[in-house]
Amino acid sequence: MIRKFEVAIIGVGSAGLFALSQVRKKTDDFILINGGELGTTCARVGCMPSKVMIQVAEDFQRRKIFEREGINGGDALTLDAEAALEHVQDLRDTFVDQTLQVTDEMDPAHFIDGYAKFVDRNTLAVNGEQIQAQRFIIATGSTPIVPAAWRDFGEHILTTDSIFELESLPASLAVIGLGAIGLELGQALQRFGVKVTAVDQLTRIANLQDEVVNRQAIDVLGREFPIWLGAAAELQKVESGIEVRCGEQTVVVEKVLASLGRTPNLESLGLESLGVKLNAQAVPEYDPLTMQLADLPIFIAGDVNAERAVLHEAGHEGRVAGYNAVHEPVVAFKRKTPLGITFCEPNIATVGAQLNELDETRIAIGEIQFGPVGRALIIGHNRGVLRLYVNRSDGLLLGAAMVCVKGENLAHLIAWSIQQGLTVFDMLKMPFYHPVIEEALQAALYAVLSQLDIRHELVELEAV
Repeated sequence: MIRKFEVAIIGVGSAGLFALSQVRKKTDDFILINGGELGTTCARVGCMPSKVMIQVAEDFQRRKIFEREGINGGDALTLDAEAALEHVQDLRDTFVDQTLQVTDEMDPAHFIDGYAKFVDRNTLAVNGEQIQAQRFIIATGSTPIVPAAWRDFGEHILTTDSIFELESLPASLAVIGLGAIGLELGQALQRFGVKVTAVDQLTRIANLQDEVVNRQAIDVLGREFPIWLGAAAELQKVESGIEVRCGEQTVVVEKVLASLGRTPNLESLGLESLGVKLNAQAVPEYDPLTMQLADLPIFIAGDVNAERAVLHEAGHEGRVAGYNAVHEPVVAFKRKTPLGITFCEPNIATVGAQLNELDETRIAIGEIQFGPVGRALIIGHNRGVLRLYVNRSDGLLLGAAMVCVKGENLAHLIAWSIQQGLTVFDMLKMPFYHPVIEEALQAALYAVLSQLDIRHELVELEAV
């Protein structure tokens, strides 16, 4: 049996749903194909349940500052871990239900539950039938990486696909891989009462390329749990659990959270039959401005292309892929300013261009330590640093890295400023209230001025 459509969307996660929003503006002649569990990665095993866990952990951790503020009884507070996990799962289910509203409305004419494989550039095989389409969108997402040697450890190995299903917590856990999710969950679980050890073979955490910010982040987070860096983790089953070795350091834990990144769900699609070239990450080469694979009628969006695995980028890519799937000619769209946030406490964030992408002889760096920042002192979180990267010749803001309280908010302000092409001078003309965390940004901007090749006599004032 052969069914024909204008557009076929493979994968109904965030990128697929955003693609659908564009396709529906032009046609109802589409088919959604999804193999496996419905519900986006963000809602089911990513952004949302992790932030619920982080919020519970932060609320409980706040008790440690009560005595300083004159609030009595903080030491008597306890955390019911099982109730907290149930809360995480309840909210997770709410978020998943919200994403399922679109597919719940679909009839068999528009939705197939099954795994697709390309037969040729215009044909898929799904559940024993053939689907032909004028354009295809691949949005099949990704899966947590677990080394083959670790799979024999069975339930001792956790991933983001399994950790939010726990009904009780282990007494001890090693987090292997200190990107965003490893740091976030590692800190949250430590605050839940789990004895956490964090390990990464790199010497940097959260993909930080600025060594000043990296050292500060390691120092602040290392006050809560040990962080072992610079050697690959070696795991061995022992009677009492799993022995984790990192260089000369070892620990025995009940569970291991494998936080080694995610691999694109591409293996079963049969792209090799189309002669598609794969890059070093085993991902097909595509145009990141149009999302098109070579000259094929195929577009790829979201985690599956392994470029910017965050929801707002999946949304952008999905919209681009969906638009181009129903328009001729294919249009190139500008990418958004890179923005990455790790929701540990304090936040770690990177915005725009990073030091490894810049010529340091041509930039000025505005740095502010958070120790004396008034609002940070009041909140009780004044350990941190913000570093701005500015074009020395004209004051154009290029990028930033930070580890600081409310970094998620500062990062957005900086990203918006970069995307609008603002200079240091433009930004200093903006209002800064007092006392707010944003004053740290203002101070970092002032710190840049003396390093620039140009001067403005009136920095804060603008004539009418």
